[in-house]
Amino acid sequence: MQTFLFLKVVKPVLSRLRTLGRGKHNMEPKLILTVILLLLTATVTADYVRPKRRKTLHFPWKPRDSSLPQQVHISLAGEKQMRITWITDDNNSPSLVEYGTSSGEYNCASQGESTSYSYLFYSSGKIHHTVIGPLEDNTVYFYRCGGQGPEFQLKTPPSQFPLAFAVAGDLGQTGWTSSTLHHIGQCKYDIHLLPGDLSYADYLQHQWDTFGELLQPLASARPWMVTQGNHDKESIPLFKEGFASYNARWKMPFQESGSSSNLYYSFEAAGVHVTMLGSYADHDEYSDQYDWLKADLSKLDRRRTPWLLASFHVPWYNSNKAHQGEGDSMMASMEKLLYAAGVDIVFTGHVHAYERSKRVYGGKPDSCGAVHITIGDGGNREGLAQGYKNPAPEWSVFREASFGHGELKIMNSTHALWSWHRNDNDEPVRSDEVWITSLASSGCLNEKSHEFMKTFMVP
Repeated sequence: MQTFLFLKVVKPVLSRLRTLGRGKHNMEPKLILTVILLLLTATVTADYVRPKRRKTLHFPWKPRDSSLPQQVHISLAGEKQMRITWITDDNNSPSLVEYGTSSGEYNCASQGESTSYSYLFYSSGKIHHTVIGPLEDNTVYFYRCGGQGPEFQLKTPPSQFPLAFAVAGDLGQTGWTSSTLHHIGQCKYDIHLLPGDLSYADYLQHQWDTFGELLQPLASARPWMVTQGNHDKESIPLFKEGFASYNARWKMPFQESGSSSNLYYSFEAAGVHVTMLGSYADHDEYSDQYDWLKADLSKLDRRRTPWLLASFHVPWYNSNKAHQGEGDSMMASMEKLLYAAGVDIVFTGHVHAYERSKRVYGGKPDSCGAVHITIGDGGNREGLAQGYKNPAPEWSVFREASFGHGELKIMNSTHALWSWHRNDNDEPVRSDEVWITSLASSGCLNEKSHEFMKTFMVP
């Protein structure tokens, strides 16, 4: 396409400019170059026409047995354990999961717990949370919920590298969401990270149910690890506290990681420690979240977990015009902790676009800082945030307002491959790709050892 446009558009113009340059007009070479660059820029941008937003998906009502499991999803629940979550309309249905490594043969069983909630005129079904294990690493298990119904299968993460993450935030329930989920289903990943804004129910509780149905084919087969966003809060002053629906439906391993809140927690897989933080939980230096984060990071052994990731909803580094400054207070209190601990990559959402930074700290490029990736472009109904600040900050490497998903393939203790895949006419197009070297292998952790001791070991 670019070659065609060069031959048909740029080359004739260049010839005409040369003719003018030899005549009385005597055009300046800089002006000629400027015109050519403008034409070439138009050529590059003309290759991709950003698609329009798509409608919210419609989920027709279907009659079903009240005891059959719905909205099945799984999450990591401590070492060699998995939490199975599902909903039934039958309040007498048991929170039982039967499982085994052969289809139809369930030689293990676990009994769990259940909860439910009411929200205005809505009452949820019975929400089951059952932890199974100990499980073998990198193994396929077959399971069923409630003692009946369809068989599902899951695969546990490996205990050693390589380890693959799929990443997409701000999903919602639109045609673009469906496209993103289809692309994620085509990639080989072990764990999904979702940095906030799940269903976009926004007080309409039945849309949490349809969101669960939409995710079930993927989320019942691989662990989905999530953190909260502003659209998940749904608080009503003096009547309903925030995150009631989110906390009831998406129970994460907060207790297993020493946290007092489902809004922030951590987990490990292979040689990776992942810290999931809450942008909408208190985060100043006197907060429970701050104390928990400090304790969580102080216990790390980077010889055992050479990679350290973090995820939360509101970005700290954002050159998009949307949501400017909203993460400043959290950044002011917590960035120094992540820097001292040597966080490699930070994943955020909120801004409905994609952006990747250099390693950065304190607002400036820093070879021992974290790579910040904003990926709030999963397909939400609000559309894309297309306005960017110009010129781009020194720390910003790549930015584009398109829907898509990311893939992080951690190959070994030193190298990982990050790629972002734009949804281009329903096809996943790899639009950004970079190799990232772990801070544990770069010498940065040794350089920051004094800072680590000062930050984490001094009361």
